[in-house]
Amino acid sequence: MKRNSKLILELKKVVSLALGFFLLFLVSAGAVGCGKQEEGIPTGTAVYYLNKDQDSLLARSYDPVATETSDQIEELLGKLYETPDNVELHRVLNEGVEVTNYELSGNQLSLTFNEEYLKLDSMKEILTRAAVVKTLTSIPGVLRVTINVEGEPLTDALGNTIGAMTNDTFVLNPGEQINSFQEAVVTLYFSNLEGDGLVMETQQVHYSSNISMEKLIIERLLAGPLSENAKSAIPPGTQVLSVTAADNVCYVNFDDAFRNQDYEVQEAVVIYSIVDSLLTLDDINKVQIMINGDTSGTYRGRFPLSTQYEKDLSLVEQ
Repeated sequence: MKRNSKLILELKKVVSLALGFFLLFLVSAGAVGCGKQEEGIPTGTAVYYLNKDQDSLLARSYDPVATETSDQIEELLGKLYETPDNVELHRVLNEGVEVTNYELSGNQLSLTFNEEYLKLDSMKEILTRAAVVKTLTSIPGVLRVTINVEGEPLTDALGNTIGAMTNDTFVLNPGEQINSFQEAVVTLYFSNLEGDGLVMETQQVHYSSNISMEKLIIERLLAGPLSENAKSAIPPGTQVLSVTAADNVCYVNFDDAFRNQDYEVQEAVVIYSIVDSLLTLDDINKVQIMINGDTSGTYRGRFPLSTQYEKDLSLVEQ
């Protein structure tokens, strides 16, 4: 991309600021040629590689030969070990770091690495983990990935279990560097196992500077708790369509799966799992929940979607 810097500077002199940023994006998305797929992030099945300096990830679209999900998992794991033809790319998994087992249960994939994985330095480990998760969750039918090492759950620097990761756990922009990843401790409220109360849990998470804390919290609520005495309050299969904040109000937009009537969690627990978790943020005072952008009607006949809800910790177990 260095060879394009002078061209970008000249373009910015003669075009508007908005157009200049647009062209800069196009250049950064296409500076590293690799056949059909440019440096932009693919929307379908993809394989993630280290860039030339091995401090960022690049994605390449990939059409699996296999048709079954389990076979596609094995195929893409193999691609992560392959040395790419493009000299600008480096494989993510090196010899020595081996996947000794994997198991798909529902839409969650559990990977087990050998102990060599623990020898990766912190920067390489985050990039490796991001590449593995984003590659495998690009397979239809795989939504979450957990990582174990020699049968033990992967933990962070503080010894906390990292737990299930989704495609959005690591959000990458074209050309984004590892320094864009940040760490934060978030406070979340999950349902207890009976579905009639809330359990508070703190998690240390890695996140990208281009994902808001509001969306990060919703994604962690969907992913579920680390502890065994709690579960996600949000109905299974729910997808978050958008999370925005304005004037100290957070607007969370879910798809129709949020209306699930058969889930054994009380309505108030679902609502206040979301509300109380988001209101741990200093700049959020109220939360409004939408379904496909609609704020009419009620949630399970009890909670009006038009209401902007405030914190209520009465359901939290001590």
